[in-house]
Amino acid sequence: MPHKEEKVVAQNRKARHDYFIEETWEAGLELKGTEVKSIRLGKCNMKDCYAQVKDGELFVYGMHISPYEKGNIFNTDPLRPKRLLMHKAEIRKLQQAVMLKGLALIPLSLYLKDGRIKMEIAVCKGKKLYDKRDTMAKQDAQREMERHMREKLR
Repeated sequence: MPHKEEKVVAQNRKARHDYFIEETWEAGLELKGTEVKSIRLGKCNMKDCYAQVKDGELFVYGMHISPYEKGNIFNTDPLRPKRLLMHKAEIRKLQQAVMLKGLALIPLSLYLKDGRIKMEIAVCKGKKLYDKRDTMAKQDAQREMERHMREKLR
C-alpha cells in the first residue's frame, strides 16, 4: 500500500540558518487530543524549540501549541514539554552524540504522515557568525546565477 503524501504543519526555518545539520531522525509525539486538533489546524510554533534526553526519554521543549478554541477544560499548557517516541537504541545514539561530540538536538519540522503527527529531529552543530555569512553569500551567488540563466533563456 503506497504511503500518503506528508503534509508539513510547521517548520523551524531558523534551525537551518543557525546550525550545520549532521543527521536527521523521525520521531512520533505523545500528545493530548486537543493538541492534535490544534496542530491539524496549523496552530503550532517551533521557533525556539530544542530536544533533550532526560532519564532515557526524549523530550522537546519550547514548542508552542496554541490552545484549541473548542477545547475548554481539556486544553493543556501550550509550552509543556512533549515526549518524543523513538526506540531506546536510537535515543541512546542521540544521547551519545550530544554527550561526546557536544552537538545539539534541534527539531526541524512537524508533519502529518498517514494520519499521525511526526517530527523531524536533527543532530546539529552550531554555526559561527562567519559560517552564517558564508552560507548567505553562497545563496546570493546561486540566486544571481539562476537569474542570469533565466534571462539568457528568454
